[in-house]
This record gives sequence, C-alpha cells and structure tokens, in this order.
Amino acid sequence: MALYAAWLTIVDPELNQKVRPQHLSYVKALYQQGKVAWAGPFSDKSGGMVVYQAMTSDEAEDLARNDPAVTSQARSLVLKIWDLLDWEHLDPSAPLS
Repeated sequence: MALYAAWLTIVDPELNQKVRPQHLSYVKALYQQGKVAWAGPFSDKSGGMVVYQAMTSDEAEDLARNDPAVTSQARSLVLKIWDLLDWEHLDPSAPLS
C-alpha cells in the first residue's frame, strides 16, 4: 500500500461552500474504510490536502477524482505519490534516486 497526497485548491469559493458537507462526508467515509490516512485544510483557507492509502495509482486517482469537491469543480486536484522518509536509515549524502 502506498500514500498519495491530493492537493485540493479552491477555485470556486461559493461552490466550495455548497459542496463542503458532501466533501467532508466523502473523506470521512474513506477514512473509516482505511483509505484516507490524513486530511485537513490549509491555514490560509486556499484549500486542503487529503492523503490517500491505495494499492495502485489508479485506485488513488479514482478516490481523488470522485471527491465531490473535485467532481463539482469547486477545487482543482494535484495528486502525487508520497514517499515518506525512513528516518532510521536516512543517509543525507546518498544520491537522489
């Protein structure tokens, strides 16, 4: 299972307010299913981030694209796989791979 970070920027504030309850219900349901690890708004109120747990990039893409905030076009979506650092074995001098 991998982590995928979804950056959700508000592009239509009025529409975002309307779909916010559906967005939050959607994310909470996925959290309860173990498909969302973390989620929350940015402090500058520009949007938020959802971190999905998925077996494949296609699954993560489906989860992110089916968010009501995205399907309504209230928010734009940027989705990327997120590799967490292994602090116990981190070698700062190792080349990027």
